[in-house]
Amino acid sequence: MSVQAGKWADLRLRLLSAGVMVVVAGVDIWLGGLWFLALLALVAAAMVWEAARLGGAARGPLRDVALPLSGALAVAGAVWLGAPLGFGVLGAVAAAVFALAVQLRLALAFYAFCCLVAALVLYTLRDIYGIWALLWLVALVIASDVMGYFAGRLLGGPKFWPSVSPKKTWSGTVAGWLGAGAVGWLMSGVLAAGSAAGAWPIALPLFSVVLAFAAQMGDIAESALKRKAGLKDSSSLIPGHGGVLDRFDGMIGAALLFFPVLFVAVLLA
Repeated sequence: MSVQAGKWADLRLRLLSAGVMVVVAGVDIWLGGLWFLALLALVAAAMVWEAARLGGAARGPLRDVALPLSGALAVAGAVWLGAPLGFGVLGAVAAAVFALAVQLRLALAFYAFCCLVAALVLYTLRDIYGIWALLWLVALVIASDVMGYFAGRLLGGPKFWPSVSPKKTWSGTVAGWLGAGAVGWLMSGVLAAGSAAGAWPIALPLFSVVLAFAAQMGDIAESALKRKAGLKDSSSLIPGHGGVLDRFDGMIGAALLFFPVLFVAVLLA
């Protein structure tokens, strides 16, 4: 196999897995309510399990059953409890990750908490701003990731942060910003007309680029944790993509940056 062919060796499997995820997520996002919450609870369960795995937690009922079940119930419970009790429930699950891990305990507990908060943000975003706002956030993260993937492999060039993420290039990073900005520009009209939460803080194309950068930082943060843990992927749950954290790390970063905007919207609602 040539070096050029090797660059695209995982593309078919990645596309197949991505297609399945798009269909499942698309249906649940469209249905909203309990369906979307169930999807987020499932994703949360996988993310806290992978966080504990990165921390070297021992296999067994605590790591493989109790922890992911607690993560799923915590997200569902936080929606029902609201703030501040809901965040306390999420913090309890993060504390469980800290207790089970044997390395990077504090970093992974904090990361697990951020993952759970991100899931809560996505649910609330769908509930307050509406389906188009959530689709915009998902689309800009996907556009940033896809543009970065192809530009990085086609153009190459200087690395963005080689000590943490050796494969990420400046060409892919900038291409991701352009892709996200294009999504913001294309969806500006429908978001301006359909938002029930008032005006956006800045112009949608620019806001999309800012959120894309946050998504890329989410990718960098997860790469740093994997590198310190000595693992290539957070797990092998998603064929061609690695683990759930490997696939949703960008969404976590974007959702966390969106959190202050969402918080203001809740206060003004």
